Amino acid sequence: MRYTDKRCDIMEAALELIAEHGFHGAPMSDIAEKAGVAAGTIYRYFESKDILINELNQELETIVSSLLLEEFPEGGTVQERFCHVVRALFRYFIDHPLQFRFMEQYSYSPYGVSRRRDKLLGIRGDADRQLFRMAIEEGVAEATLKNFPVMVLCGLAFGPMVSLVRDHILGFIHLDDVLIDRITEACWDAVKR
Repeated sequence: MRYTDKRCDIMEAALELIAEHGFHGAPMSDIAEKAGVAAGTIYRYFESKDILINELNQELETIVSSLLLEEFPEGGTVQERFCHVVRALFRYFIDHPLQFRFMEQYSYSPYGVSRRRDKLLGIRGDADRQLFRMAIEEGVAEATLKNFPVMVLCGLAFGPMVSLVRDHILGFIHLDDVLIDRITEACWDAVKR
């Protein structure tokens, strides 16, 4: 599907305002104004704010999924696959702070909690998540990873990453490639047996 420039402008405005002010602090009228469209025009593209928010998240997830699948070491060891995902997410979110802030808000909001749970439990079929989940399950089965539920292993792996990306964006810490590599190894150490 090819999107119109106005639709893209609306989504970009929503991303910026929601990342900065949260879901409730970004009314549709403000989104329309920032996008440079009439307030009524926004509803030609999105029936409601909920639909706009969900479509924006889906678009960002598609971008991240594509990124994770690039050069994914499908035949690699569990450690190689794990580290690829963690490094790729670190680098993407550091380079795209608005997307990080939006997606973090979304995943812990009523919009995203059930969606996040379904992904972690393998109910949703996103290719990147399935590849990662399979690597985690393989690692547990072959005793490469600690014998914890997948959700616990993901929390141990990604919780520190999310916290550190947030602190980088806030200017509390500077994450360069050397530090990202060291932190990725530390995340691996947290889950390996």
